[in-house]
Amino acid sequence: MIWDGKKVLVTGAGGFVGSHLTEALVQEGARVRAFIHYNALGRNGWLDESDAIAGIEVHAGDIQDRDSVLAACRDTEVVFHLAALIGIPYSYHAPLSYVRTNVEGTLNVLQAARAAGVERVIHTSTSEVYGSAQYVPIDENHPLQGQSPYSASKIAADKLAEAFHRSFGLPVVTVRPFNTYGPRQSPRAVVPTIVGQYLFEDVLRLGSLSPVRDLSFVSDTVDGFLAAASVPESVGRILNLGTGSGISIQDLIGIVSSVVGRDLPLEIDEARKRPSASEVERLVADNSEMRSLTGWSPVVSLEEGLGATADWLRQHARFWQFGRYAV
Repeated sequence: MIWDGKKVLVTGAGGFVGSHLTEALVQEGARVRAFIHYNALGRNGWLDESDAIAGIEVHAGDIQDRDSVLAACRDTEVVFHLAALIGIPYSYHAPLSYVRTNVEGTLNVLQAARAAGVERVIHTSTSEVYGSAQYVPIDENHPLQGQSPYSASKIAADKLAEAFHRSFGLPVVTVRPFNTYGPRQSPRAVVPTIVGQYLFEDVLRLGSLSPVRDLSFVSDTVDGFLAAASVPESVGRILNLGTGSGISIQDLIGIVSSVVGRDLPLEIDEARKRPSASEVERLVADNSEMRSLTGWSPVVSLEEGLGATADWLRQHARFWQFGRYAV
């Protein structure tokens, strides 16, 4: 797909991955409309920290509001749908908010995209929909398991996207990132939790150490979004975005220690653990479908990505309190 001059809507554009994707689209020459969650302070999330803000149209609204989403989709050609509630621990406390944002919000986007007659909808899934792996690496045919209210809401959203493609011919591509990390990610995620504590704390406090994750640097994930959107053959498909390699939290600790150049004592914090039947033990991607269809492949090594994350956190420590656990 030629992005120069293409009219693109990005929902969740102020968030971690969304802001990086928005920047990439601006650099490619797209005419980007950024859907930002309305707030009384008029802030645009991480886009306020980006030079890209000058080159985009900001649409402040609420993904739960049908009229707001319809207005945002009007006169657009491509929709990247990233807006979602993503914190797994909080989904145990407020599951209805996840249904309203992730399920009803996705329905609003699909209906608005259909009404606008867009060329392509790129819907964002998550590897959490697979639950604990029944086999690894995980391909797109792996059974779906709702092991948290968050993952259940994303399964529902994915199925809505599938239904709109099958029922109405909506040109939907579902991309399923595994664990993306990098600059701008909240310490509610495991990589900035570990890196931030190594940089600024005297004790490393974590929950479970056994889970294995497939960690993708954010620029590789963004390149995957653009590649999936660009290939007509991707319509109607689900595409895993991951490196194909897994690492346990225990082993990740050692690599972060080496990258940062510091050792810390470790304390297990029970409050950080998921309920035992809800913990997802293994997530490792089979990315062969994405590679063969689009030619995409991840290029940033784990050590390189962790180093870039640490550099960014050093410069933006004012945004976070690394020693305090935030649900």
